[in-house]
Amino acid sequence: METSMQQALSVTVIGAGLMGHGIAQVFARAGNRVTLTDPNQAALDAALRHIARNLAEMNIEAEPVLANIAIEAELSQAVRTADLVIEAAPELLALKQRIFSDVAKWAPEHAIFASNTSVIPITQIGELLEANARARLLGMHWWNPPHLIPLVEVVRTVHTREDVFQTGFDILAAVGKMPVKVHQDVAGFIGNRLQHALWREAFALIDAGVCDAETIDTVIKNSFGMRLSVLGPMENADLVGLDLIREVHAVVFPDLDCSKTPSPTLSQLIKQGDLGMKSGKGLRAWTPQQADEVRRRLAALLISMNAPVG
Repeated sequence: METSMQQALSVTVIGAGLMGHGIAQVFARAGNRVTLTDPNQAALDAALRHIARNLAEMNIEAEPVLANIAIEAELSQAVRTADLVIEAAPELLALKQRIFSDVAKWAPEHAIFASNTSVIPITQIGELLEANARARLLGMHWWNPPHLIPLVEVVRTVHTREDVFQTGFDILAAVGKMPVKVHQDVAGFIGNRLQHALWREAFALIDAGVCDAETIDTVIKNSFGMRLSVLGPMENADLVGLDLIREVHAVVFPDLDCSKTPSPTLSQLIKQGDLGMKSGKGLRAWTPQQADEVRRRLAALLISMNAPVG
């Protein structure tokens, strides 16, 4: 795909839910022509309201951004002029495979195809595509909320063309994101492998009766969590000294959890219907007001972190 980063792109986002509307917002705010598609018309209508709310929270005028967004329920129409198609559908492999099979039939031959899956290998998603389409498929894993979290993981498969990989990276940088290149298509990519490794150990501590869920959060938020935004774990290793790090690893690694299946505590809570904030109880109990306050504090923090300096 030969595209100038200075000219507006035609971007189609498939899925108007939690991630899709935020991704559409980012491209529209950067001046691109965005088509947001979803088979659920109510979801499309709600997406525009959510985008307007996001922009209001960021103190950004909504009208110029919304003017760059069209909604379209029919996938065939939504992708017919697209330069970039981003799929943000539910995490179901068969669904994603079917979507890209349809997209490949209707989108222009130059269009780049990207999946926002957070864990499914991109190679599996592209298994039903013919060679030319498969060469234009990559992963673009955004983080929630996508309009506020800078990072996007750009994932290549063994089939992805090098120019497609680089162009996908450049497009994201041009709209103000912080893309990183993932050179091997591993499940969970980089960020989620790290995040879920921490979760596995946290659940193991709860399962073993070492502490409760609230203590886990207190420890992380009031210790190493405070420095993570300015001091990554590899930087911290160099700061502490690799000799000391190796000594610590020799003691603690043999005792860390290495389970290959989900936590028994997690499975039991789900069986009971305790699914988290959406059900009012998970690892902790939540009123609607408490859940809203967590979301408000998070949004306020991320907006302040994204504010220009000076």
